[in-house]
Order: sequence, then structure tokens, then C-alpha cells
Amino acid sequence: MRKKIESVIISFESTTQAMKMDKFCMEHHLPGRLIPVPREITAGCGLAWKALPEEKEQLKVVMEEQQIIWQEIYIMKV
Repeated sequence: MRKKIESVIISFESTTQAMKMDKFCMEHHLPGRLIPVPREITAGCGLAWKALPEEKEQLKVVMEEQQIIWQEIYIMKV
């Protein structure tokens, strides 16, 4: 079983926004990856972005600059 680590989880209301985040981060070598939304979270599209907690502020800036609309940002062990 994989050990759970503390992570920042960003949920999205739509798959379009989650995919926009994935594409931008991949193109610009930013941290994180798309994951299915953890059971503890309710999110509209079923996808979330996972990264290390110390990346939270950088990712928020990127989402604001790129007009990527997120639903919630959580810090949790996944």
C-alpha cells in the first residue's frame, strides 16, 4: 500500500478547467498532476490537481493569471 503524504488538492467545477490546468502545467513544467477526486471531497467534475503543499501559492498565482477556475483548495493526506 502506498504511503499517504500531505498534499494540496485543487478541485474544479468542470472537466474543461481541470484539463486547462493540466495542459498549462505540463507545457510549463509546473508541479503536480491530475488525479480522481478523493472520496473525502465533493467536486463537480471528478478531477483534481495534486501537488506538494509548498506549491500551493505558486499554483494559485498561475490559475489566476491563466483564468483557470477552481472550486476549492484543500491540504490533506492522500
